[in-house]
Amino acid sequence: MLSGSDLSGPHTNSSLFLREEKMEALPDATAFATKVQNTLIQYHSIDDDKWRVAKKTKDVTIWRKPSEEFNGYLFKAQGVIDDNVNSVIDHILPGPCRLDWDSLMTSMDILKQFEENCCVLRYTTAGQLWNIVSPREFVDLSYTVAYEEGLLSCGVSLDWGEKKPEFVRGYNHPCGWFCVPLKDNAKQSLLTGYIQTDLRGMLPQSAVDTAMASTLINFFGDLRKALQKA
Repeated sequence: MLSGSDLSGPHTNSSLFLREEKMEALPDATAFATKVQNTLIQYHSIDDDKWRVAKKTKDVTIWRKPSEEFNGYLFKAQGVIDDNVNSVIDHILPGPCRLDWDSLMTSMDILKQFEENCCVLRYTTAGQLWNIVSPREFVDLSYTVAYEEGLLSCGVSLDWGEKKPEFVRGYNHPCGWFCVPLKDNAKQSLLTGYIQTDLRGMLPQSAVDTAMASTLINFFGDLRKALQKA
């Protein structure tokens, strides 16, 4: 059920990416995925002084800056993970493993597989902040590629497929995770994420900002626990 403060509303923000991208308009999924990849690499080169700390714990820092894609924030999250790159990315990639440990996700289905490293998936998320942010549904293109001595797993939402009436359809603008080995210890990885999610619905911006920062902190905690068990 949608909470009273979270009803679907019009979406008037412009985007550098096509917000109404249809699957039929993706004859070359790899080319589209490469565009997303290049956008993430641009985010990764943004000067440090452009970011403002949004939340910090002893082992994770969350920054934010105004997004160029929509009327919200681009969040940056970074922390050191006590495991190698391949293991970290294997846990982040779409699939049953991710669903097992990610406490925010409630379901996931691969809708179309283009290549081993490129697919379209539908997933749903749990309500947040005592359900002020009600459950969401997303349909994303996911793409994983080598980056320097590590990996980049990136994606972007597609307005495609039938929408489930019990969920608000959210939209992920270009987002992703860079994972590279630490220079002095290859058994540890530096994980850096860039997330800019339009939760849609009539939500107070302060609630969205709080939810995003807390979600990213929890993501690192859930991931670390899963890797310790692996």
